[in-house]
Amino acid sequence: MKGNRLFVGACCALGLVAFSQLLIAGMALAVRIEEGREVRVVEREVEKLVPIRISVPTAPQDKPVESKPPELPPVPKPQEHGVPAIADPRSERLVKEGRTARIAGDMGLAIVKLEEALADSPEHPTVLFELGIVHETMGVYGKASRYYEEVFRLGVTGAGDLYEAAAAKLRDGFEQPTDMLGRVALGRVRIFNDPNARGGQRVVLSVPVQKAPGEDVDADEIEVAVRFFNKTNQGKIVQLEDSSWAVPQWVSLPFDWQGGEEMLRMNYMIPKRDTQTAHLFGELSYYGQVVTLTFKGEVLDVQAWPRDLAARIGQVAPIGGHGNDFPEFLDQDILPPNFDPAIPLLIPLPPE
Repeated sequence: MKGNRLFVGACCALGLVAFSQLLIAGMALAVRIEEGREVRVVEREVEKLVPIRISVPTAPQDKPVESKPPELPPVPKPQEHGVPAIADPRSERLVKEGRTARIAGDMGLAIVKLEEALADSPEHPTVLFELGIVHETMGVYGKASRYYEEVFRLGVTGAGDLYEAAAAKLRDGFEQPTDMLGRVALGRVRIFNDPNARGGQRVVLSVPVQKAPGEDVDADEIEVAVRFFNKTNQGKIVQLEDSSWAVPQWVSLPFDWQGGEEMLRMNYMIPKRDTQTAHLFGELSYYGQVVTLTFKGEVLDVQAWPRDLAARIGQVAPIGGHGNDFPEFLDQDILPPNFDPAIPLLIPLPPE
């Protein structure tokens, strides 16, 4: 009996324990369900992504290429042919000697030198062209044309710049010195007396050389000659013998023909004679002059003052020029005060 009680008591205890666990489990479930019904707000901090640009280093050869405008092809320069050099030293020397003789007016010597050069250097364009110039200057135009034709046949390759020069000679023909009549002439010559000259008498001539509009004049072929005449105190007219008394000066070089003319100034100084020389030969004073304009050795214009001087030298202007109609010169002008020989003579402006 006692054993049965213990068994019953143990069973009761176990049941009580099981009931307690069930009760606890039910309460826990109820609490959990209740908590599940509550709304929970959970705040979380989210990091913001900020982009960062990182330059990637590159090798030196990978540097960025700067954009440049496309380069235009270079403009081709005009081809310069020049004049072919003379290979033979002797021929070169003979050509120089021939050219020097031609400029000096010795055409015979020039031809001798150039023909020797042609024998050593046949068909050289410089030798042929020089021979053409000499014969043209002498007026032997047929022979000059043959030399120019030989230069022309050599072409640009063989003659260089002389090809075009020879072509121009053959195309335009040969200009005669008399062709310049009426195209180049002397303007009115003015005479200025310098009352302040020391040690003698001084006059200044202003000689204008005029050309027609549109004319192409080679200044190297123009020459102006002035012959001065003096008068002794015995009344004798004598021509100047000492060329050092007259100093020519072109106002502007090289010629540009501004206004259609170029001006030649002649400074003429008559030194005062000592007592003995003056007693024997007399004192000299300025009387006048003859001005002659030539082109390639041909007289184009003559002006004389006083007029009788033209008869003294037997020189008159050619037909087609001014003839004997020499200009009347006014009384000698007086040089303006503070005259500077380095400045052209200009008409002074009237005071304001």
